[in-house]
Order: sequence, then C-alpha cells, then structure tokens
Amino acid sequence: MTFSTTVAFSDWLRDICERQPEAARLLSAPEEEQQRGGYFHTLREIFQQPSSWLHTAEQMSLLASDLRRCLAGIRNLVLTGSGSSEYAGHCVRLALQDQLAVNTLAVAGGVLLTHGTKALPIERPGLVVSLARSGDSPESVGALALLLEVDRHLRHLVLTCNANGKLATSFPGDSQVQVIALDDGTNDRSLVMTSSFTNLVIAAQFLGFLQSPELYQSRCRKLSGIAGELLEDHFGALAQVASLNFQRAVFLGTGAGLGAARESALKMLEMTAGKVSAMSETYLGLRHGPMSYVHSDTLVVCFLSSDPTVRAYECDLMRELDQKNLGLLKVVVGDDVPADVVRDHDVVIDCPGLAEAGDDGAPVIDVVVGQLLGFFRCMHEGLRPDSPSESGVINRVVQSFTLHFPAGGSSAAKRNPLGDGN
Repeated sequence: MTFSTTVAFSDWLRDICERQPEAARLLSAPEEEQQRGGYFHTLREIFQQPSSWLHTAEQMSLLASDLRRCLAGIRNLVLTGSGSSEYAGHCVRLALQDQLAVNTLAVAGGVLLTHGTKALPIERPGLVVSLARSGDSPESVGALALLLEVDRHLRHLVLTCNANGKLATSFPGDSQVQVIALDDGTNDRSLVMTSSFTNLVIAAQFLGFLQSPELYQSRCRKLSGIAGELLEDHFGALAQVASLNFQRAVFLGTGAGLGAARESALKMLEMTAGKVSAMSETYLGLRHGPMSYVHSDTLVVCFLSSDPTVRAYECDLMRELDQKNLGLLKVVVGDDVPADVVRDHDVVIDCPGLAEAGDDGAPVIDVVVGQLLGFFRCMHEGLRPDSPSESGVINRVVQSFTLHFPAGGSSAAKRNPLGDGN
C-alpha cells in the first residue's frame, strides 16, 4: 500500500495546503521539481504518518494470538536496533515494562555485537525484539545471528519495514525467530527515517496491548488525529522557527519522551549534515553539566509531560532557563502548556488530547515536531532532505563493515549474510 497515493490522503493534503501557505508552496510544485529540490519523499513520508499508523495498528491487532504465544512466560524483554531504531525502543521500554510486568531494556545493536549476552538480563526465557527499517544493517543481522548461536533460550521477534531485508529473510525455518514485516509504505525511501520510525514505535507498543487490541486501536486513532491536527495547525510555524539564526539545538524529554528527544536531535543533525549541532537530555539531567551547551544561539525544544509530577520538574527547569536568559527561544510541545513557562518569543505547539493519550503514547507526536524542524532547517541550509549528506558521509543503509565474532561463534558468522546494510 502506498499511503501517499490514496484519495483520502490527497484530499487531506489539499485541506492542509488551503490552511498552510508553506505546504501549498512545496506541494504545488511539479513532481520533477520536488525531486530536484530533494524533498519529494521526505515530505510525503512525514505527512503519511497519521494514516499509516492506523494501518499498522490494524495489522498488529490481527497478530494478537501469535504474539501472545511469542511472549508467553518470558522473564524479560529487550528491544534492540541501531540509530533511530534503537531510539524507537527507548520510546516504548517503560510502557512495556509496566504493562507486561517484566524487566524491559533497550540495548543498541552494536552493544549486542560487542558484548553479546553480557548486555542482556540473566533470566530465561527472554525475548529480544529487533527493530529495523531496512533490516540490512550489519548490526541488525549480525546481532541476531550471534544471539541465536550462543543462547537458544532466547526468543526473537523481528519488527521491520522491509519484508525483503536480510533481517526478515536470513533465518527461515528457525523456530526461535518470528518476523513481522510492516506495510512496504512504511519503508521510507528518504535517507532519514520518519514514518518508518513512528510506525515501528506504534507496532512495538502493541506488545503491551495483546489482551486489549480494541483499546490499542482506539489509542492509535487518537494519536493519528492529534498528529493530523499538528500538521494542519503548526506546519508553517515550525518552518518559521527553523529559519531562525540558531546554530545549536537541544531537545528535552523525560521517560519515553527522552527517546523522542534523542530521535529528534538525530534528525536535526542528519538533515543539516552536522551544520547545526544537536543534543538530547532529560530536564533534570540538563543541570548536571549539559546546561553549559545552551548559549544565545541555541534552540531549546521541550517535550512536555502530561503527568503532573513529571511536568512540575520540567516546568521548574524551563523557568530556570528563562531566569538565566539561556537559549534563543523555546519550542514547547504539549497539551495545555502553562502560560508562565512561555516567553513572548517562544513557540507553543499545542496538542489537545495528548494528555488523554498519555506519556506512553506521546513520543510519536513529539517526534513529528523534531522531524519538521529538521526538514525545514535542511531546506534553509540549501540541502536536500531526501539525501542531505552531499558528501556521502552517511547513507540510507549503513554500509557493510567487518563483524568480529567471539571464539566459538564461527557458525554465527557464516549465518550472517553481510552486505550493504540500518
């Protein structure tokens, strides 16, 4: 399914163009011009997210019975991936730990390669959930091959956007590996992950709703609506923010929001080819040294929790930044943002209904703001969002590199079909 070619999607884009002149300017250009401008794929992949989430929610709900068997009796769960796919795991870790009542970690694919089972909880059986867009990165395939070799008491669930990727196809017939390939429309063609990222988050969230698929679909519909309104109402405002004279950006989040902050910082860094330096941090962690990063040329993006206690800590930190006159301006994202944390030149991205969706659902909304800021800053810098790394320093899929397996892991190495491969 190609979400961006449906009639409903086209009608919705027309509505946005009527309300947002910047969207109309970009989308009214002929496709050839959009391709030359290097934004054809990225912009559509950002816009397709609200509709694609509904499709992913339906797909995952149909797999409830199979997934219940996959998770039955597990003592722990590990979410793994590389780059954006790792951050997707951080977006869902806390919620799954609470919902499943098992120890849940997010571990980078590279850490599994270097440290193997030492990086995993000790109790068995355990479930390792591998998240990937293409499934062709060396870490993704190599880590799974290694773990299959050294510990057969681990089960594996692959969530990928590419049914033809190595991660999805390299372990046929292995009873320890279950593969779920999302719709090919989620397999972003742009260098940067946008809809791939949020759909992996949406898919992984379902593991906490295996007994209540209807509730899961209801929440996904809510999140889809919020994201649609965000794009309709704030597209132009975020374009204006991205054109301001900042050279640094810091993204703040708490709990699951830190996963969104890490992904958003990566989007800014990737899409500007490093011309804008970016970092992520927790609100409370910012005081312990990283506040020195916040200069007068720094954009501060605040993903605001809906939990009263968490929000109290976050608002205290934002007031402290204001009292110290730190940062160029703040972009505050949340539901019912308190007026006293907003200065005259700050920008509020109000997301009605986000409190009802809860902090566990909020990362997919928060990261849309990060995606748009990265997209527009990329354009402002004269780069191409579909392929912002003009010198080829980074690629859509991480290029092949040598994998070093521990002694006794030779068969794992043989099972890993290396090639260009995130």
